[in-house]
Amino acid sequence: MLTNKELNDIKALQEICENEGGLQLKLNFDMLESRSENRKEDFFYYEEGKLVGFLGNYYFGNKVEICGMVHPEYRRRGIFTNLLELALEEAKQRGARTILLNAPTESQSAKEFLKNIPCSLAMVEYQMKWKEMELLDDSTITIRPSISERDWEAEIQLDVQCFRLDEKEARQYKQETQDFNTDRRLIIEVDGKIAGKMRLSEMNGDSWIYGFCVFPESQGKGIGRKALSKVVKMENEKGLSIFLEVEAKNAHALRLYESCGFRSYHSQDYYKVSC
Repeated sequence: MLTNKELNDIKALQEICENEGGLQLKLNFDMLESRSENRKEDFFYYEEGKLVGFLGNYYFGNKVEICGMVHPEYRRRGIFTNLLELALEEAKQRGARTILLNAPTESQSAKEFLKNIPCSLAMVEYQMKWKEMELLDDSTITIRPSISERDWEAEIQLDVQCFRLDEKEARQYKQETQDFNTDRRLIIEVDGKIAGKMRLSEMNGDSWIYGFCVFPESQGKGIGRKALSKVVKMENEKGLSIFLEVEAKNAHALRLYESCGFRSYHSQDYYKVSC
């Protein structure tokens, strides 16, 4: 579990790195604030009491995403290389089957560093922000909290069918994310039947939508668009800015989000490490 000092040090270093590079790092603070006490997932490099290097491992079943940073004035000293070696060793000990290095698309320093790593570009992820537009509220769609064992099992099957996780991975991921203290797990229902799910993370005036999916047999019926519109209206009424993420290759999801008023403003590259 990270201390308040460590979290504040990470935020301070993140601000310096983002301002210097004109970019946005994906450091998943909802996960950082809910770390387990008995797992080594975060790696720090302090110099004279000042955090100048940080790297975090973020697990999604048997997949791990790695993201980190080094203070601009302390680069080219092997700090990130050393942190990455520790992170990769930890990931392999945890049995990670897929290891992805995450870097903002516009980060030239990351691209130069990655030339020396045995990896290849696996995917590009768009980060999108909602631009206010009129949305219809459809009463045939119900959005409610996920609270029961039945809901839990439905979420697992949605992860299996929509995100291509095997069932063991899906259960492991659900167990690891259930205690995120900024999250709300929601169920999408139509006529009393579970059709899909999503997860909301509300922090610092922002609302992020994650894990949004609809069972394959319920797709193509407008359920996803109606559910997304309903949640966006709900979060907008709270005065929150609303964000989500989508893989660049998922053209169907991209069109859905754009139809509800979301616009791309940033992207993240993911490089698969050759183990």
